[in-house]
Amino acid sequence: MSGGRSGQSSAFSYVSLESHISKGHPIRSIKKVDRALKMMDGEFDAMHAATGRAWIPPECLLWALILQVVYSIRSERQLMERQGRDLLFKWFVGLEIDGSVWRPTTSRTTATSCSAIALTSASSPP
Repeated sequence: MSGGRSGQSSAFSYVSLESHISKGHPIRSIKKVDRALKMMDGEFDAMHAATGRAWIPPECLLWALILQVVYSIRSERQLMERQGRDLLFKWFVGLEIDGSVWRPTTSRTTATSCSAIALTSASSPP
């Protein structure tokens, strides 16, 4: 038999996730807002709970929610499933190519915590 397939997969990937996303993809224009989110790093860091709970960085959660809206994904569970298999989704939220996807319950907990903190800080006097 000539030209058989090798059953062994490679252990390392030397290709960047960025190279898998076409240069003209429309989602790249949305990703340009990243600079605005970087200016909010101090506020995001203040939201982080010091209790050691599982936590998704708020900026990554925002990117994931943008994907959910743009691609009309009905639930967080479906969003996390798609994020696990779609390289564009991993790139957009800032995960590595072999990075693990968040559990839907963790994303809901983080979103609830961020909302509560934002409401509390908005209602308190300066």
